[in-house]
Amino acid sequence: MSRSQAQPVISVQNVSKRFRYWSDRPTSIKTALVDLVRGKFQAGHIQTFQCLENISFDIYPGEFVGIMGKNGAGKSTLLKMISGIYTPTSGKIIIRERIAPLIELGAGFNGELSGYENIFLNAAILGFGRKATLEALQAIIEFSELGDKIHMPVKNYSSGMLVRLGFSIATHLDAPILLIDEVLAVGDHQFQQKCLAKIRELHEEKKRTIVLITHDAGAVERNCTKAILIERGGVAVEGEPGVISTRYLTN
Repeated sequence: MSRSQAQPVISVQNVSKRFRYWSDRPTSIKTALVDLVRGKFQAGHIQTFQCLENISFDIYPGEFVGIMGKNGAGKSTLLKMISGIYTPTSGKIIIRERIAPLIELGAGFNGELSGYENIFLNAAILGFGRKATLEALQAIIEFSELGDKIHMPVKNYSSGMLVRLGFSIATHLDAPILLIDEVLAVGDHQFQQKCLAKIRELHEEKKRTIVLITHDAGAVERNCTKAILIERGGVAVEGEPGVISTRYLTN
């Protein structure tokens, strides 16, 4: 089926995201009481921060999409909305396939449980049953390279160990879409290369749809079939990875 005939697996339609937060609030109960006694008490003010505004794009089956943008552009917020962690303030996001997100260190893990037990917990959160998890279990453990530490509570894991386990779970369960934020930057160089090789395998051999948030223009050019550049909370341009990477580096 050609792209013109296929439905997008991810469709982001005029999506905006605003966050509300308090400003000028008392920093402690003591401060609030002192201000109250002095007749200067203020509860604070609700402020609004526009993170993303009227974002629209489609991602089709089998595409490898790199999302780029400077710090604070809204990339991670966008990925969290696609994965269902955040809800858009306006607009809508349509997802037509199961997603395996690798977005935040330790997300979906219970610190009191072992890495082994967290494999089953994380898989269940992603919508996979015990049978599917058992089938992938040995491959998950071997790829993570955690060895006997797989039986240690994850609250004692380093950030690199969390990346190893989270990435192994997300990539060895049979989800058609893989979302990856820049958590891979935490791991050591050798494991990063192993992860990138695994991502290429999933895309090229298993035809998975990959969405990667990164500052690495070279990785986008080498691996992606399409790139999206976000500037000041909006999609500035999308298209051929080399063109988008050059714009990202020169702006």
